[in-house]
Amino acid sequence: MSQTASTAGKSVGSGSGFGTGPGAADANRWKALVFIALAQLMVVLDATIVNIALPSAQQDLGISDGNRQWVVTAYALAFGGLLLFGGRIADLWGRKRAFVLGLGGFAAASALGGAATNEAMMFGARALQGVFGALLAPAALSLLAVMFTDGKERAKAFGIYGAIAGGGGAVGLILGGFLTEYMDWRWTFFVNIPFAVVAAAGAYFVIREPAGGRNRSPLDIPGVVLSTVGLVALVYGFTRAESEGWSDSLTIGMFVASAVLLAAFVAVEAKVKAPLLPLRVITERNRGGVYLSLGLAIIAMFGLFLFLTYYLQVVKGYSPVKTGFAFLPMIAGMITGSTQIGTRLMTRVAPRLLMGPGFLVAALGMLLLTQLEIDTSYAAVLLPGMLLLGLGMGTAFMPAMSLSTLGVEPRDSGVASAMVNTSQQVGGAIGTALLNTIAASATTSYIADHIGGATSRSQQQLVQLQGQVQGYTSAIWFAVGILVAAAAIAVTFINAGRPGGTAVAGSADASAEEELAVPVVVH
Repeated sequence: MSQTASTAGKSVGSGSGFGTGPGAADANRWKALVFIALAQLMVVLDATIVNIALPSAQQDLGISDGNRQWVVTAYALAFGGLLLFGGRIADLWGRKRAFVLGLGGFAAASALGGAATNEAMMFGARALQGVFGALLAPAALSLLAVMFTDGKERAKAFGIYGAIAGGGGAVGLILGGFLTEYMDWRWTFFVNIPFAVVAAAGAYFVIREPAGGRNRSPLDIPGVVLSTVGLVALVYGFTRAESEGWSDSLTIGMFVASAVLLAAFVAVEAKVKAPLLPLRVITERNRGGVYLSLGLAIIAMFGLFLFLTYYLQVVKGYSPVKTGFAFLPMIAGMITGSTQIGTRLMTRVAPRLLMGPGFLVAALGMLLLTQLEIDTSYAAVLLPGMLLLGLGMGTAFMPAMSLSTLGVEPRDSGVASAMVNTSQQVGGAIGTALLNTIAASATTSYIADHIGGATSRSQQQLVQLQGQVQGYTSAIWFAVGILVAAAAIAVTFINAGRPGGTAVAGSADASAEEELAVPVVVH
């Protein structure tokens, strides 16, 4: 991988005045960051904003309880399944073109969802959002990777991006609550349109993509088919497990099909001349460690979002808006961890020394949340728990996002960015299904053990609520373990040196650390 890293540094540092000297850097790169961040916020918001609106939309459109999951699943399947393809298209067509096209398509799909008159129209709109999101998300991250090459600037840019990637989901809960409670559920779709129009117009006029970074190799059609169908089968398997159980024959069939297809995909990628996913992107230990640890962290986090939303609304009786505001400490923690702690330390310490402790601080926040009971004080348990979770995740996300595309050849930056998004999307699907199943099992067990002693209706309702809380805390314990595992993987696998720094002379990893440093001025 040393040749790859060196080539990347030289390639990214040349062309179109990027990285060739302080005066030659694109003066518009910080303006471009505003529009890239806006687009990322829109995509991340959409993962949670619709959840708040789902009950109202279901009632208006006559969607059955059995089919309502497709409002979420259609988006997740299209997004998760097509991300690698979207990243490759961004490398092939150009990132700016893919970015603007993705935004336009996402806006159109959102308009269709907001105007939906039946469930088929809604499911189609959500699938289309996923398709264009899969084109947009990797293009956004790879644009950052090729536009910001100076170590300190890269740290700031990825700090902002990391804060949005981590905290945007919680912002979606607040915005979704406001729009659903005070306007109409349709606005949770329509709100994407101004986001997309502003970001697309700004990107069109401001972004100047570095020359020479496109990958014009012929498209790997077998790789596209195998990866897309394999990832769709994996995401659908976990989604179906949540509703139908892990022993369901179709659920098991999906997992088996996914394993076979993804194994075939790896075999094909190792042999073809122009692979969809060059294996060098994922076999480099630093990037491999990032994808794996980030995916595990997302498993823990997505499940928690769901449990806390239900706990606050069902158990504590919060309104949608109040629920959204209850997540503010987590957002504040993420922004602080990402833009203050992570950005300030990223150019001074090795990434693993931010990611490992960051995941452990998040695990400590989760540990506090395992103490939840029906009458738990928000200020005493929820607030510090969410604050620690946000601080830890924000601190870990920022170097993870930066390291995920570091040392990658410019022609591979789209597909490397897609791998980050894939680990997040698949992690989210796994987290929701896995932790939900654990929670449901613990709830059922608790109610079965305690309902016999409840003689009045009020006592039975109390047992039901206690059972739900028992389910949530059991799943959160599991999430604590997942975060500790993410920390262990980050510390073990990731061995890149201080970004932008100089490796210690004589160390065994000196040359590797030097080459994996953020590409700086190349004369």
